[in-house]
Amino acid sequence: MKNRVTGLGGFFFKTEDPDQIKTWYKEHLGLNTDQYGCTFWWKDKKGKDCSTQWSPMNEDTNYFEPSKKQFMMNFRVENLVELLEVLKQEGVTVVGEIEEYEYGKFGWILDPEGNKLELWEPVDKAFL
Repeated sequence: MKNRVTGLGGFFFKTEDPDQIKTWYKEHLGLNTDQYGCTFWWKDKKGKDCSTQWSPMNEDTNYFEPSKKQFMMNFRVENLVELLEVLKQEGVTVVGEIEEYEYGKFGWILDPEGNKLELWEPVDKAFL
């Protein structure tokens, strides 16, 4: 399989007060925050519009489970279905089932230290 990860799709982390954190980052670092955090727009090597999401989440979220870590990374990938099959064959723990939305497909895996990683086959044009 040629391409696996093509970029960082997002960084999600737990915090006591997501709204306060978003306000702090907006005021002090100039992040253009909204209800989800901040979306960073960039272009890939082919000139295609791409995005990376920064999102503080409530400290009691269960979205990172089964990981007990305070964060979760999201990686942009190509051919999510094929990639998850290859990863299974390589002995990687796959968590849950693929979910599909207008903005892309999502799958989850665990790294050797128990970090939950979100794999996203994006449809960036859904955000434009």
